[in-house]
Amino acid sequence: MSSTPISLIDPLKDRGTAFTPAERVRLGLVGRLPSAVETLDQQAARCYSQLTAYETDLQKYIFLDQLHNRNEVVYYRLLVDHMVELLPVVYDPTVGEAIKKWSRDYRRTRAVYLSIDRVEDIETSFDGLGLGPDDVDLLVCSDAEAILGIGDWGVNGTDISVGKLAVYTAAAGIHPGRTIAVNLDCGTDNQSLLNDPTYLGNRHSRVRGERYDEFIATYLKVASDKFPKALLHFEDFGPSHARRILVDNAAKYRIFNDDMQGTGAIVVAAVISGMKVTGQTFADQRLLVYGAGTAGTGMADQIHAGMLRAGLSDQDAKARIWLVDVNGLVTDDQPDLPDYQRAYARPAAEVKGWDRHDGKIGLLEVVRRAKPTILIGTSTDHGAFTREVVEAMCADVERPIILPLSNPTERIEAMPADIIPWSGGRALVATGIPVDPVEHGSTRYVIGQGSNALLYPGLGLGVVVSGATHVTDGMLLAAAEAVASQVDPTSPGASLLPDVANLRASSATVAAAVARQAATDDVATIEHEDLVQAVQDAMWQPTYENDTDLAPRGEAPSN
Repeated sequence: MSSTPISLIDPLKDRGTAFTPAERVRLGLVGRLPSAVETLDQQAARCYSQLTAYETDLQKYIFLDQLHNRNEVVYYRLLVDHMVELLPVVYDPTVGEAIKKWSRDYRRTRAVYLSIDRVEDIETSFDGLGLGPDDVDLLVCSDAEAILGIGDWGVNGTDISVGKLAVYTAAAGIHPGRTIAVNLDCGTDNQSLLNDPTYLGNRHSRVRGERYDEFIATYLKVASDKFPKALLHFEDFGPSHARRILVDNAAKYRIFNDDMQGTGAIVVAAVISGMKVTGQTFADQRLLVYGAGTAGTGMADQIHAGMLRAGLSDQDAKARIWLVDVNGLVTDDQPDLPDYQRAYARPAAEVKGWDRHDGKIGLLEVVRRAKPTILIGTSTDHGAFTREVVEAMCADVERPIILPLSNPTERIEAMPADIIPWSGGRALVATGIPVDPVEHGSTRYVIGQGSNALLYPGLGLGVVVSGATHVTDGMLLAAAEAVASQVDPTSPGASLLPDVANLRASSATVAAAVARQAATDDVATIEHEDLVQAVQDAMWQPTYENDTDLAPRGEAPSN
């Protein structure tokens, strides 16, 4: 029987036409490849030419996915060389479209699939990878209940974990062979999937309650026991679970939730930049979050942490934060208040005389009464930041920080092209989508994008380099400060956030700051004489290096 050499099966080892004649002889590849021997540059140029021939981003996503499954070095070389162009293709927003078709278009597994119906298989599933306790730096898992802005997609949400890991590697050099993508299949409430004959996940409604909690607890324990040095990244969990899982387990595990902590920290970075313009500190801020789900509340958590570090008491800090959701201002007399909102619910007696519409205290009334210095939008309520709201923000605050972060474009609370003139050029603005600069008066306003990719890859690398046992609030704030340090927001119209074009350099800066803070917070387990060099040495590069990379895991190349 014929067999395919491992070097043509493993995408991390396959060099394709870049295998030299000597390597082809030694690895049993004679006659299995065309005669030409190409460089990595030539392979990357061909693949980029093939990629650009496709017309739609989904077609490009599929091409890159197939390349990822064939040759990871070339795949990551393309991502690194064309970061700005390709990150929106391999992740948000294109991954959302791919997820809707994932079962129908299933090509090859790149993940570990853990079923809530077979909790006993979790340990066996990880054992099958053949990875030891020192072999893994990062796991990204999702139960796919709240995928981006498209909701519950069950096992189809696997590519959220795969895509997140791709960004970690492209942006921060996390070694792709030391990562694991995980789908936690808890069923789905998506009726279109349950009635789709091609659907590959559990065909029952989403399991919640005690069984769900036991499933998550088992995953955390097994993953942590098997890979004790790995960061456990949680992504796109539903609002009823995300914050609770994080709060309940942050002290026990090396856990990180990007939707809450990463999003919150990138907002903190924008606020830090804004405060450089206003000359204020966190202790001077009053925050209004419009759209108080887990992401919005996570932002409140991070700014609250900044207020504490600036000297405010917990009570004083919470008194400076207002949440508004679909039921209006969040108050402590509302029934069935989600656990993640309770900490910031305003006393009902405090707002007794405030104007109401249909029984709710709306956004404009809260702005007028609370006089916030920061307004954050995570509501997907398009147009919610009206001219009246922006003008009310400016009535009592000289340079308000206004962050309409919802995406895509049709869901953003307001466009900077409106906010800037409505505020007379006074508002300090960043968005969750890429936006062209705004011309107003004689000033050109560059609008920074609050992309989590500016922060979480470097944070993850900092955890790896420092061997941090936990992700602390101090590490998140250090990451935010490192992001903010990369721009000078004080010149007229300057961006509050850096561009993603220099993401690898940005991630290295964040990683060093995070590792340094991990040592300060007494959670680091690895010391470095030269931390900057240690970060550089830890960043995997998409290159063909030496023959040892060609052997199966755990084996040396044959002589």
